[in-house]
Amino acid sequence: MGKLDGQAAIVTGGGRGIGRAIALELAKEGAAVCVTARSVDQTDSVAEEIQRLGGTGLGIACDVSDRGQVESMVSRAAEQFGRVDILFNNAGGGTERTRVGEDDPDEWQRVIEINLMGTYFCTRAALPHLKQSVNGRIINVGSGMGHQPRVGNSSYNVAKAGQWMLTRCLSMELWEAGISVNELVPGPVYTDLTKDVFQANQPHAAMTSEWVKLPEDVVPLAMLLATQGKQGPTGQSFSLARRPL
Repeated sequence: MGKLDGQAAIVTGGGRGIGRAIALELAKEGAAVCVTARSVDQTDSVAEEIQRLGGTGLGIACDVSDRGQVESMVSRAAEQFGRVDILFNNAGGGTERTRVGEDDPDEWQRVIEINLMGTYFCTRAALPHLKQSVNGRIINVGSGMGHQPRVGNSSYNVAKAGQWMLTRCLSMELWEAGISVNELVPGPVYTDLTKDVFQANQPHAAMTSEWVKLPEDVVPLAMLLATQGKQGPTGQSFSLARRPL
């Protein structure tokens, strides 16, 4: 018997990295899992991994910055599983690492659309289903950069700061519906998106107290939040960082 038997989850950005690791662990605990990402090859691959584990996996290609695609994805997942209990807003990222005025405005906007608007679209679409759950949970994968300013990466800082504020606002709006909303801050993690910046299992180049984790290292905290009871925390930020945020 798994801790999530009979429940259903949606994991955005689930085709690789942190999202894939979380999706597989949710399935191991008994949840039916909808894996969504922009690449159909990635979503299908992870869904097939879940099925090989004996679980229920559904892969749906979806750009979370597109409201129509998000609404269709959530509708398909809810129809397939008959419910949605857990939403992991994990899709994100950003490559605009220059100062304002030297940056690409289109890329700056794209980072906001994926990280902030994507979280909003997915949450809004899933809410009617989460409200039917006895214990709905929304976990937003945030960043320490949403808690402190930096030079040369304002789009990502602003997007993640907005996501953190949305987390807190939603927690106040949804607690009466039995839905918890929390932020998970992984700290530096080695993935396909960060392999040019980080080295796995090594100290962070600029913050020597930090170590660069693998996606699987994020799973225990993710599962703690995914399996918490109705009276668990909401509106909180949980961090694996080894520095003050």
